Amino acid sequence: MITLSLDAMGGDNGHSIVVDAAAEALKQHSELRLILVGDEALLRSALQGVGLAAHPRLSIRHASQTVGMHELPSKALRQKKDSSMRVAVNLVKSGEADACVSAGNTGALMATAKFVLKTLTGIDRPAIVSAIPSLGGHTHMLDLGANSDCTSEQLFQFAVMGSVMATTIHGIRSPRVGLLNIGEEEIKGTDAIQQAGRLLAAASDLNYIGFVEGDDIFLGEVDVVVCDGFVGNVALKTSEGVAKLVANMLREEFNRSFLTRLSGLAAMPVLRSLKMRMDPRKYNGASLLGLQGIVIKSHGGADAVAFGTAIDMAIVEARQQVPGRISELLATALGETDEMSLAAGDAIEVPELAQNTLTEDLEGAVTPEEPAPPNS
Repeated sequence: MITLSLDAMGGDNGHSIVVDAAAEALKQHSELRLILVGDEALLRSALQGVGLAAHPRLSIRHASQTVGMHELPSKALRQKKDSSMRVAVNLVKSGEADACVSAGNTGALMATAKFVLKTLTGIDRPAIVSAIPSLGGHTHMLDLGANSDCTSEQLFQFAVMGSVMATTIHGIRSPRVGLLNIGEEEIKGTDAIQQAGRLLAAASDLNYIGFVEGDDIFLGEVDVVVCDGFVGNVALKTSEGVAKLVANMLREEFNRSFLTRLSGLAAMPVLRSLKMRMDPRKYNGASLLGLQGIVIKSHGGADAVAFGTAIDMAIVEARQQVPGRISELLATALGETDEMSLAAGDAIEVPELAQNTLTEDLEGAVTPEEPAPPNS
């Protein structure tokens, strides 16, 4: 059995979306247990409305607080210890849940998850990874916004995590890993990117194919694209904007005249198929990789179908024990870069073990972990 904790109060669309997604997930997965975290009265009422009030594989854990979508992460940590987000992550920490899914505030979720679960040994910072549509099906890209400035060692760690993700979740045997750069030539890029490329080239367990450019993200020539969070988030938002631009242009052209509207009717089957292939709900759910536990971030504006996709991702990651696989591959890869560093006269430094704490401005601001509220 796989048990998931769902932050039922996060996101833009309220708890009803989570309840509807939970109902469908329980139908689809007989081995699934769900713990809905949030206002108990609201959730019980919503569950009665969909006939799940007495479902044997569903329970409620009450949380008295909610983290706002624009709330500062530091405030969420200091003042919202009984928020639905915090309690849902606590359930993963305690072992009561195998993974957590939340559509809440991204910054608060990252900070909370890092504080409660801590990072894996050898991982400096968690990264946000998601699948992006491409000609080859999809491309895994990280980091998508958690870390705006990264060292070469951190980019190396992201590559390891992304490779594990592509293998365990989508069955890609030897995922092609590329480092996002302003050109494919070896002389291009910042010092951090140059050094990250050398580290990746030395790791025999990674199928590193070298530098890739922005258009390669969508061309199906690479399975994992590695970059810092600043570049990754800009690239992601740019692609979303281009998709909306193309959709609006097609709509305008098909509505330009009577004849173009007729041609639009004739093309309707193709347009529907294209819409299904590019439906963002099929790609909803970004993993917070590098933690000692599984946390999935759903889009804040997700509907029930999209949130259900995030639940499916959490199930697969829990079944495949993704954190453990990352640790295994990272241990091998770091050993190889250690050897490379010694051979080069310590020209390349390998990072010390992660300190597993929040940034300095949050240290001391949060009291030690409190036990989660009792079961409802």
